[in-house]
Amino acid sequence: MKRSIALEEAAQFALTILAISQLPISIHWWIVPAFFAPDLFAIGYLVNTKVGAFIYNLAHHKLVAILVIVAGFYLKQPYCTLAGLIIYGHSSFDRILGYGLKYNDSFGHTHLGYIGKEAYKNKLADA
Repeated sequence: MKRSIALEEAAQFALTILAISQLPISIHWWIVPAFFAPDLFAIGYLVNTKVGAFIYNLAHHKLVAILVIVAGFYLKQPYCTLAGLIIYGHSSFDRILGYGLKYNDSFGHTHLGYIGKEAYKNKLADA
């Protein structure tokens, strides 16, 4: 199942790259740091896991990305469209790697399973 999800997300990521290449703007070096910008929203975890999960998920939710894309397209603002495509592509890329939307209990508990130390602990508990 995880392989099929990764393949689906890889196709979505590829389509995002294709869509970005069709925008009427010049893509420069800043696209790489912008691609990782949604991860800055993990700063909410400095407050607590509930706030952290909410803010992180908001910056990684594909519906939010689609709304930003549609707003940019409708308002004829290609940089807004680009921002939405970056969020969408970043979210797909995260899911390819097994990182998903976060649950409130810990950063390592995602809708795709456990990651990091949490995954290791759960493997030990299952053994």
